Amino acid sequence: MDASAAITMPEWEVAQWFNAEQPLRVADLRGQVVLVHAFQMLCPGCVINAIPQARKVHELYGRHGVAVIGLHTVFEHHDAMQPHALEAFIHEYRLRFPVGVDAPADDVSGIPRTMRRLGLEGTPTTLMLDRQGWLRMRHFGHVEDLQLGVLLGRLLAEPEPEPSAAAAA
Repeated sequence: MDASAAITMPEWEVAQWFNAEQPLRVADLRGQVVLVHAFQMLCPGCVINAIPQARKVHELYGRHGVAVIGLHTVFEHHDAMQPHALEAFIHEYRLRFPVGVDAPADDVSGIPRTMRRLGLEGTPTTLMLDRQGWLRMRHFGHVEDLQLGVLLGRLLAEPEPEPSAAAAA
C-alpha cells in the first residue's frame, strides 16, 4: 500500500456524473474521509473485488463521514465503455454512490485527464483522502478489506478540521 506523501488531492476533471445532483468537486468533500475508486467496467479486478468493496464501504460508512466516489477512467476499449453503457452498469451493480466519467484524453495518449494528472497506473486504483483533503493512500490493484478498514478507522478517528476564518465570518 502506497502511503502517499502529504499532498493535497488535485481537482478531478469529470465529463459526466451519475448518482449526483450536481457536479462534485474535491473541495466540496472536505470534512469527510473520501474513498475514490478509479475503475473501468470491463476490468475484471474492478468487477470482482474493487466495485463490491466500494459499494460495501458506502453502505456501511456513507452515513458516518465517509464519501465514496467512483471515477470511471477509460484508457482502453473506448468504444465499448461509453457513458450509456456505464449507466446500465451502475444500475445493474446497484451502485448508489456518485460516479464520475473521467474527462477523455486531450492528446494522443488515450489516458483520461484525471488519471494522467494523478499518475494512476491502471485500474483498480484506490485513493484515500483525509478530512482535510490530503491524499493519504494511493494503491494500484486490490486493497485487502482489513487493510482498508484499518486506514478508514484511523482517518475517521483523526480530529475534524477547524473551520477556516472565512467560513466562520
